[in-house]
Amino acid sequence: MRKIIHIDMDAFYASVEQRDNPELKGKPVAVSGGGERGVVAAASYEARKFGVRSAMNGQRAKELCPELIFVRPRFEEYKKVSNQIRAVFQQYTDIIEPLSLDEAYLDITENKMRMNSATFLAQSIKTDIFNVTNLRASAGVSYNKFLAKLASDEDKPNGLFVITPDEGKAYVEQLTIHKFHGVGKATAERMKEIGIFKGKDLLAFSEEELKKYFGKSGGFFFKIARGIDNREVLSEHERKSVGVENTFRENISDDLLLWEEAKRLLKTLWSRQEKTDKKGRTLSLKIRFANFQTLSRSKTVETEIDSEKDLMEIAVELYNEMLPLENPVRLIGYSLSSFDKLEVKPMVETQLTLHF
Repeated sequence: MRKIIHIDMDAFYASVEQRDNPELKGKPVAVSGGGERGVVAAASYEARKFGVRSAMNGQRAKELCPELIFVRPRFEEYKKVSNQIRAVFQQYTDIIEPLSLDEAYLDITENKMRMNSATFLAQSIKTDIFNVTNLRASAGVSYNKFLAKLASDEDKPNGLFVITPDEGKAYVEQLTIHKFHGVGKATAERMKEIGIFKGKDLLAFSEEELKKYFGKSGGFFFKIARGIDNREVLSEHERKSVGVENTFRENISDDLLLWEEAKRLLKTLWSRQEKTDKKGRTLSLKIRFANFQTLSRSKTVETEIDSEKDLMEIAVELYNEMLPLENPVRLIGYSLSSFDKLEVKPMVETQLTLHF
């Protein structure tokens, strides 16, 4: 039995912009490399109230929120802040699994503070992050990764939510399927077709039946319905990938035209990975300019990228990191990696008592 904290920064990119520009505080902000002509990479909570979300077309976002303020991303600044947050984590534990610039898992079962209370440690980490960065974070505390991730979403922004070992099974039973991390739209629809709408509905199926319907993920669903997830917090990731790339006959200078080419590549990538019977957790983008300078970006999420829609949302964020284009582009490529991370170890019958 572990003690795991999931830290998720609140509206990270937009919050950094509001922190650094007092005129943006309290106002609806969208971070977008192309402004109204681009794609939203992040939205402040003030903008989210109007329905503005990441991966949304900038024009649609403006229609939903006429007062929306577009800000170009400053990824070097976001990385700088992310490094400051990582330094806070390292004061508590060396077992850290970053998922992106703004979220990570921490295994604090044995921590540098030599403290038993995971809840106290989570609050301490939140306080330290705010003191260092002047930014708010939400924390989820539980005995496995799946529940810690869910817990961090419960009380946003600036939340702290705990799911103890005694509460885990009941919590999952009442959870609607679309809130399960790792269940995309397509999987959720398949579940509904066989009568699975909440976690408790999974209990009616054997592990073999769920594997028949959902492949390897079926074993994961079987155990998680019972509050069991034995995945470790991993500091390093194995890199095996499926990739696609395209070298253009004529270099491309227009942001939106390049994005259209990127979307076509992503559809090909999704089709190709489906044929491998594998799903990855890391999406990487590579761009080579006319002067042969090459840039790359990647993002890792905590469960399998389960749908083409999820793939596109991550791709939008990576693409926005590359904007504005300083030179014409001659090549663009994407790859998926970090496969087979959902393998769950055998169920452990005994349960220890932990102080949460």
